[in-house]
Amino acid sequence: MSDGPELLHGPLEDRHRELGANLGEFGGWLMPVSYAGTVSEHNATRNAVGLFDVSHLGKALVRGPGAKEFVNSALTNDLNRIGPGKAQYTLCCTESGGVIDDLIAYYVAADEIFLVPNAANTAAVVAALRAVAPSGVTVADEHRDYAVLAVQGPRSADVLGELGLPTDMEYMAYADASYSGVPVRVCRSGYTGEHGYELLPPWDSAGVVFDALVASVRAAGGEPAGLGARDTLRTEMGYPLHGHELSPDISPLQARCGWAVGWKKPAFFGRDALLAEKAAGPRRLLRGLRMVGRGVLRPGLTVLAGDTPVGVTTSGTFSPTLQVGIGLALIDTDAGIEDGRRVTVDVRGRAVECDVVRPPFVAAKTH
Repeated sequence: MSDGPELLHGPLEDRHRELGANLGEFGGWLMPVSYAGTVSEHNATRNAVGLFDVSHLGKALVRGPGAKEFVNSALTNDLNRIGPGKAQYTLCCTESGGVIDDLIAYYVAADEIFLVPNAANTAAVVAALRAVAPSGVTVADEHRDYAVLAVQGPRSADVLGELGLPTDMEYMAYADASYSGVPVRVCRSGYTGEHGYELLPPWDSAGVVFDALVASVRAAGGEPAGLGARDTLRTEMGYPLHGHELSPDISPLQARCGWAVGWKKPAFFGRDALLAEKAAGPRRLLRGLRMVGRGVLRPGLTVLAGDTPVGVTTSGTFSPTLQVGIGLALIDTDAGIEDGRRVTVDVRGRAVECDVVRPPFVAAKTH
């Protein structure tokens, strides 16, 4: 895709070009899609380690007296479940129960919560919070203040250890450290299902950390990896991607993300609508599809039980790990489709058989 003037550029673009990356648009940013090839990068991450530049992800800082209580009254998950030094997956919803974005909240202190939304939704999340922020609480868009580098795979701890960075945190815990004089926040998190870390160095100093990580990753038998592999890896895990499995028209319950909702909290965006949906039961649910024969699923395909349409695919890919086509789909609950049932998917006029399964397609190793 052309890197026209409308696309935004990350802090490491020159380095990606030097590494031979194929660049493409994602969330309004020009980002590396692949280097050696998506399948090679996928397998390197599953078997050794992959390094992903995901600096297009947003960053926002909520600060001031009562910042934690304010964020807790807005986003779905319950920040009272964690404390300083921990991070939490959460959602920012509309009043009708749809999802503006899913994001990670870093609990720094009672008066400081750092947020990492998706690239294209950062402005919307910031605007939603600013609209109701109490006096004394500021919501700052820090999209270009920090880069985000993900080191994922069974050898990820070895890679960070070679650089003297911390690795012994619990899952979804973080530590502030430094490399070669550059401050780095290191979190035990990721989007691949592998043991891994996400690093946040300052935007302008990210190259120092990235260069060191590239060398360490290659020494560990891994590869730099692009967003193509990130997508195949997350699809194997059944992880949602906003705009596909989550959106203003797809609720957390429909996407099976109800575990990220603090149902007993007195307030959060969309609470009344989501409580009503929970009581009634969602009209559709996200399920996994594993192809029986050859082919590849893509988003937007009709799922059928017999001749009756019962849902639509939201994501699809060829699984390099399983060597079979897989996908995610929203399927009507009143169709009575359970895991283990066989359905068909209309792939350009061809009826393709798929088994309905409960993700993940590949066992997660995050904990």
